[in-house]
Amino acid sequence: MSYEHPLAYLLGIEGLALLRSFTGEQDREFVRARLAEIRELLGDNGLSDGVEVEQLAPRDGYQRWADRYDGEDNAAFADEPYLAEILDGIPPGRALDAACGTGRLTKLLTARGHQVVAADGSPDMLGYAEADRKIVADLREIPVADQSQDLVLCGLALSHLPELRTAFAEFARILAPGGHLVVSDVHPEQIQRGSIPSVRTVDGAPARVRTYQHRVGDYLRAFLENGFTPVRCEEPVPERARPPQVPGGGPWDLWPWSLNGLVPDALAAAAHGVPSMLIWHCRRE
Repeated sequence: MSYEHPLAYLLGIEGLALLRSFTGEQDREFVRARLAEIRELLGDNGLSDGVEVEQLAPRDGYQRWADRYDGEDNAAFADEPYLAEILDGIPPGRALDAACGTGRLTKLLTARGHQVVAADGSPDMLGYAEADRKIVADLREIPVADQSQDLVLCGLALSHLPELRTAFAEFARILAPGGHLVVSDVHPEQIQRGSIPSVRTVDGAPARVRTYQHRVGDYLRAFLENGFTPVRCEEPVPERARPPQVPGGGPWDLWPWSLNGLVPDALAAAAHGVPSMLIWHCRRE
């Protein structure tokens, strides 16, 4: 269980902006404006109360999300142009879409002529995917033969694991020598700022899918320990638009995005140059 309070989030964004100003990115007027805004926030009785939020295992969380996953405007889907470009340089072969979800990336593979095995821990999500073979499986134990795949693709899933080494060891087992590993996920900087899937429990209570921060170094260590050589890394920075202002910060289901409009200048400073995604292409030795 976690506790989310809109004022805590807003003060966190103000704090990030002020830390960056402390290193010379902003001037005196900006700092004074932030301090004045913090005083106003502390006196704002119109902000929503805090919310107790349940932490769901990925399988349970995505079960609640499956029927609307593809229909939502998910900013994390911004990985697709980068993945498509990487996949364009890989010849067709045997491919595993690990943690395929509803199959949004499976479509990229089949469109490029790959023979695809789609695996996911959520039967509800997997039911929407279209592949040559579908299996329900955890990322850390996938019933696919040793060295049987030329490509493993894994999108928006590794941040739900408490550690990376076990999954990468499994990918290394499955890949043929010289095979390709392509990975994308929400950047740890965004996870730190609250970019975590939100759902409702069966009883309608607020919940988020349990998510962990894995730094760039965590990926590198897991790659090197399991015989992967990174050949490309992308950390795309999104274009920032001024967020709409939602009175009172809006309902919990829209947090933290609906809160951003209450502190647009602080948000712009705190988010400047911060990547949204982390994308890797590796080769197996």
